[in-house]
Amino acid sequence: MSAEKNGPVLMDGAMGTTIWERVEDKKLVWAYNLENPDVVRGLHREYIAAGSEIILANTFGANALAVERASAYSVKEVVSAGIRIAREAAAGTGAKVALSAGPLPQLLEPYGDLTGEEAEKLYREQIGSGMEEGPDLILLETFMDVEMLRAAAAVAKGYGVPVFCTMTFEGAGRTIMGNSVQDMIDALTPMGIDAIGMNCSLGPDMALPIIREFAEKTDLPLIFKPNAGKPVLSADGRTESPYTAERFAGEVLPALDFAAYIGGCCGSDPAYIRALREKLRERGCRSGGGR
Repeated sequence: MSAEKNGPVLMDGAMGTTIWERVEDKKLVWAYNLENPDVVRGLHREYIAAGSEIILANTFGANALAVERASAYSVKEVVSAGIRIAREAAAGTGAKVALSAGPLPQLLEPYGDLTGEEAEKLYREQIGSGMEEGPDLILLETFMDVEMLRAAAAVAKGYGVPVFCTMTFEGAGRTIMGNSVQDMIDALTPMGIDAIGMNCSLGPDMALPIIREFAEKTDLPLIFKPNAGKPVLSADGRTESPYTAERFAGEVLPALDFAAYIGGCCGSDPAYIRALREKLRERGCRSGGGR
């Protein structure tokens, strides 16, 4: 799916933080694909009803370093189930399904012990398992190390579907590993990725300068999926977002001038996507695939 001239494509919001608000048994988010698929499927359907034209399968952290060390499941079981659930939810709606993959829970050399070859092998297992179920695109998201993202993108580009890439930046405009917007553009543009941008870490007001920098430095379609602010823990132990859905959508508005794909990350839920859809409609943009 590509952005149209009359408005950005609306993506979804958070999976992990939203599921945890809905269940009593808190567990690793990818485990719900096998242990409570209804809650995953239901959330996908809510996002689609709210206007999401692209939903992210619940596969973000489902790599072997995480799955096989924390459960009796295989990566193939978890990732395949995640794609199937998302495709079931999207059936007949026109919404597209993205296989989501994130950073590995180990650092690459020289900062850690993981080699580039080992990283690519782990991503071949995760991404390959999902691609057997036929997702429409791949989103590599929330990366902090451009070299790890490059390894994941090298694998993803072998499957013949669009590959989107986002990194998570701090307020200074660099990732925790010190990578800049220009570093990301320089590393990934020659690989032929289809869209680039940022997600997570920051609320939309602090994230806007970063996505503007992307717009100044690349012609690639841009992705903007900020957090609903920094999640905070309430007195009763619940995770709360400092941004209301309405405030979040209002703060995202300036990005509509240059972002091709918009959505939310941690702390956002279907109400936030619905609010974004309304802002798009107020601006006269196509939104939510007509839903």
